[in-house]
Amino acid sequence: MSPLFLKGSYAEMEKKELKRYLLIAVIIIGICVVVKNLSIIWYILNIIFNALYPLILGGAIAYVFNIFLSFCERHYFPKIKTGIVALSRRAVCLVFSLTFTALAAVLLFKVVVPEFVKSIGLIWEQVPVIAMDLTDWAIEKSENFPDIQNKLMELDIDWNSFAKTAVKFVTVGAGGIISYVADVMSAFTLTLTRVVIAIIFAIYLLVCKDGIKKGLARAENVYLKPSFAKKLNHVLDTANKTFKAFFVGQFTEAIILGSLCAGGMFLLKLPYAAMTGTVVGVTALIPIVGAYIGAALGAFMILTENPSQALIFLIFLVILQQLEGNLIYPKVVGSSIGLPGIWVLAAVTVGGSLFGITGMLIGVPLSATIYKLIYEDIEKREEVLSPKNTAVPKEQKNSTPPENKKNIPVKTKNAKK
Repeated sequence: MSPLFLKGSYAEMEKKELKRYLLIAVIIIGICVVVKNLSIIWYILNIIFNALYPLILGGAIAYVFNIFLSFCERHYFPKIKTGIVALSRRAVCLVFSLTFTALAAVLLFKVVVPEFVKSIGLIWEQVPVIAMDLTDWAIEKSENFPDIQNKLMELDIDWNSFAKTAVKFVTVGAGGIISYVADVMSAFTLTLTRVVIAIIFAIYLLVCKDGIKKGLARAENVYLKPSFAKKLNHVLDTANKTFKAFFVGQFTEAIILGSLCAGGMFLLKLPYAAMTGTVVGVTALIPIVGAYIGAALGAFMILTENPSQALIFLIFLVILQQLEGNLIYPKVVGSSIGLPGIWVLAAVTVGGSLFGITGMLIGVPLSATIYKLIYEDIEKREEVLSPKNTAVPKEQKNSTPPENKKNIPVKTKNAKK
């Protein structure tokens, strides 16, 4: 081997080491710059996020809508592949999906909002009665404490007058908060504009989804290496299956739970049956905590009519949730997302702390996707690290405990000799 070859190899190794150290130095400097200017970077990211928010929201709406749209397309004359029926399939199914969603939203607001406002009004009317009952109860129970009882008896509060004064104060004070109302209206207008833009963008994505998919596939083939593209497609496919299974399962469970709740309340002759069933169904979309939110709201509404019936409702809903969780949910949803219960709770807690209700909804399927990918990687690494006893029959391998596998005799070509 010539000295020139050794010198060239050594120089090449030094060059690689130099590049490696330079890369490490750049990464360390970059981390230091980010940490030092974290507030500025966060401010810039916040501006970018606010600018892209309508598009992000539109993409999320399009993804959820696409599940229902794909279902409609599969059942819209599926055997006809040509002609006007095939050409109109996307448009007809999209119009049907949008109309159905709009009607469901209108029905939801029409059922829930008026009854909720009515119940708040009833509670406000009951405040004087409840306050006087509590005062009488306190006087009765404080007979062993004469000083406290005398002070309570000296209280002469006209609770009806107090309620009217409070309403008058709110009404009159509203004139002094015009600027606050203007700010609220401005924020509402901005939010409404963003939602409208998001819906328009979502419709565009749904109409042109085939062309967008082809364009992304072409860009992937041109710009990405085949090995990296294969891994990326696997990650995206796993995420898509997990999110789809989660949303379909949660929607199905919410419809079943809401219907059973409303039907049971009708049979028990409890008030606000339709509205409470709707609220319970909507809140059931949130994993774990949604059931408790629905129970609290339903009990609050029924409490305005009859406290004893509110207790009956809570008992009924607890029994219903146990039956639904142990019998219906496993058959309807099953273990489709493949995430253990402890990680579901962790995903809901962390997601809710960071991003509120949106974080609760997205946290579970996102955690399930990461869990599946890590589990697959662990299995692949275990296959690489484990010894390969290729000559042992498959049945013998599966039936033998791991600790006894090393004692199995392995036949070789020279075994007969």
